[in-house]
Amino acid sequence: MKVSIIGSGNVATHLAKALYYAQVEITSIWSHQFENAELLANQVGAKSIKQISEITDDGSDIILISVKDDAIVEVATQLKNYRGVVAHTSGAAGLDVLNGNAHYGVFYPLQTFSKHTALDFSQVPLCLEANDTQSLQQLKMLATLISKNIYEVDSAQRKILHLSAVFACNFPNYLYGVAQQLLAQHQLDFDIIKPLIAETANKVQTALPIEVQTGPAVRNDEQTLKKHEDLLKEHTDWLMIYKLLSEQIKKTR
Repeated sequence: MKVSIIGSGNVATHLAKALYYAQVEITSIWSHQFENAELLANQVGAKSIKQISEITDDGSDIILISVKDDAIVEVATQLKNYRGVVAHTSGAAGLDVLNGNAHYGVFYPLQTFSKHTALDFSQVPLCLEANDTQSLQQLKMLATLISKNIYEVDSAQRKILHLSAVFACNFPNYLYGVAQQLLAQHQLDFDIIKPLIAETANKVQTALPIEVQTGPAVRNDEQTLKKHEDLLKEHTDWLMIYKLLSEQIKKTR
């Protein structure tokens, strides 16, 4: 199986490397910035190309579009003559954004990616969807080469997955940043609370979040809540978040 990739960002980089390590031939890589395509192509034994049109007859079986959501349609319209499967990697875009192509689908890796942070791709959930059985089977064949966790997920479900990921990943990471800044302002090292972060994430691997909720809000400890709010008086945005989340946690009691 041969694959071409459009994009060179975080997702594209991890996908390209995972496929390369799985002995999948990556034929071509295109990026808006040719230098980025060239850099990634050199790492995975692929050809970097300057025009998207070059990718339609490069001998690949699947083209993975890994670009910003608002660029997917623009890219896909340039692949109408492609005979293989065209799939995007977005969690928020629907399947139908590719309906100008004959065979199309979605190859969505549900994970947070940073270019220079290694991860075990075999544990990354891959959520698949396609417009026909043959295309779905091809995407499944490709997925099994790099991941142990493969799911058929339709566009409506995938949008909920993507939203859930924002609550489970992006928002907590922002709150980690708030904690880090609070600690730094008082000459405390962020490392002190890293075991707490790890233990919280570990607990929800075997229990529902609501079952392991701790802290002053779930105890309805108004005295402690007031002390915390007083400490945040100079940080009005953080105080607003603290109050909102505390009230929501109280409702879970």
